[in-house]
Amino acid sequence: MKTVYNFSAGPAILPKSVLEKAQSELVNYQNSGMSVMELSHRSSLFETIIQKAETLLRELMNIPDNYKVLFLQGGASLQFTMIPLNLANNKKALYVNTGSWSKKAISEAKKIDNVEVEVIASSEDKNFTYIPEVKREDIPQDAAYVHITTNNTIEGTTFYELPDTGDVPLVADMSSNILSINYNVADFGLIYAGAQKNIGPAGLTVVIVRDDLIGQTDVLSAMLDYDIQAKNDSLYNTPPTFAIYMAELVFEWIKELGGVAQMEKLNTEKVQLLYDEIEQSDLFSSPVDPKFRSINNIPFVTGSDELDKKFNQEAVEEGFENLKGHRSVGGMRASLYNAFPKDGVEALVAFMKKFEAENGGNN
Repeated sequence: MKTVYNFSAGPAILPKSVLEKAQSELVNYQNSGMSVMELSHRSSLFETIIQKAETLLRELMNIPDNYKVLFLQGGASLQFTMIPLNLANNKKALYVNTGSWSKKAISEAKKIDNVEVEVIASSEDKNFTYIPEVKREDIPQDAAYVHITTNNTIEGTTFYELPDTGDVPLVADMSSNILSINYNVADFGLIYAGAQKNIGPAGLTVVIVRDDLIGQTDVLSAMLDYDIQAKNDSLYNTPPTFAIYMAELVFEWIKELGGVAQMEKLNTEKVQLLYDEIEQSDLFSSPVDPKFRSINNIPFVTGSDELDKKFNQEAVEEGFENLKGHRSVGGMRASLYNAFPKDGVEALVAFMKKFEAENGGNN
């Protein structure tokens, strides 16, 4: 099998050792004669899997006891609706607009009749290339929550310093940097993340929510009610069993490597190789303000649509998959999640040097 480096923004690369363990257990899980995909979600075998997944995640993120951990479906996109339904009944919901996913969250919240939506800060004026300042005086303290996207997958920006929201709960879409940056869970009222970037395969959504924020209102659907999901230990209906199993294996892998703080250190080291190359290059550049550059999603451009296209074509021929930038930004985007290997970054940098030498760079 040829060596391929997968820079996909999601579904994304998984640790090879995790895939190999899943492969070894695929047909016969723990001598049960059944695959995990065949286990009843009410079975003791699966109950052990989901309980272990929660225990590991609580340990990795130091989740306080007064927070529920939910394993749900529907992707982060369904949370755009579930959050205002559960938290903002007849209240104001505040949003910070930092890119494509923030805009979608805002749009979905506005569809709910009894929720007033206000955008309190935005970086749209500079094409979302920075993180805007969020001032506490702009946050009415009777608001339901302040929503941020901690890492903007498409635009390549990150909240490294969290806004001071006073007594208003901070809600975060952490889909693309959960478990790769060591945030303090107690600083948030609710965290949610689609699993398909740093946790596991597509189909699982993790929600971490403070106890006092659930069960405060009647929700139209039981499936969309955090309180019902929590009281049923994420087993109100059939959960994405195989995705939860894979998440548990990834949590074990992160723990073995030294935890989230170690993942952040490793991620910072490998992404610095790429940013150093971009900074010293006469051909490549980053559109993102250096103070807010993501360690997970790195957009870069040559300044020429023609050269960008040529780079992406030649990159695929060299075994670099999914480097083409999002259509709204263009150029290239390297997504370097926890499982992405350092040698893949080194190979990309070598290819960038070669491409620049062959296409008019001055170095």
